[in-house]
Amino acid sequence: MNLAYTPQPLAGTMGYIAPECLETGKSSKESGVYSFSVVALEICCERRPVVANEEEPNKVRLVGWVWELYGNGLLLEAVDKRLGMEFDVTQIECLMIIGLWCCHPDPNRRPAIKQVMNVLNFEAPLPIDLPKELPKPMYFVPPQNSALDSYSSSVVMGSSTASSTSANFSKPLLKCADC
Repeated sequence: MNLAYTPQPLAGTMGYIAPECLETGKSSKESGVYSFSVVALEICCERRPVVANEEEPNKVRLVGWVWELYGNGLLLEAVDKRLGMEFDVTQIECLMIIGLWCCHPDPNRRPAIKQVMNVLNFEAPLPIDLPKELPKPMYFVPPQNSALDSYSSSVVMGSSTASSTSANFSKPLLKCADC
């Protein structure tokens, strides 16, 4: 029995698709973790992942909106108002923080599903290094049949600098400004 993961062509619903999939057109275990995270946040907030909202444009994308509230120390403001306070605060905070952890724009910073299950079962602690702001993904997808031997880049955003050098173009490069 072969348990190796084989990437599949991209298919899915907007809002559940990991950002790197939009660039590469391919799914992965990490993109599956991202999709799980959106469902987790959707359950807590009772909101679709993408909503047209001209009055409150910061609420258009669920992940960005929840991450902003988390960074401001207002995570519970995202919880479905119809619940009142009829929920276990520890459990819902846990699920929402896991949701944010799993939708990190850098797929290499997302946890494995086994880690997620351990945290959900309160067998492991929540991540303590989750950034207060949603990191901004920066992608480089090389052209097909590129003759380049290597690629170097440096991006400065705020007080953070992300740099990379690579000679392997079989996989796109991803660096986050805050990673």
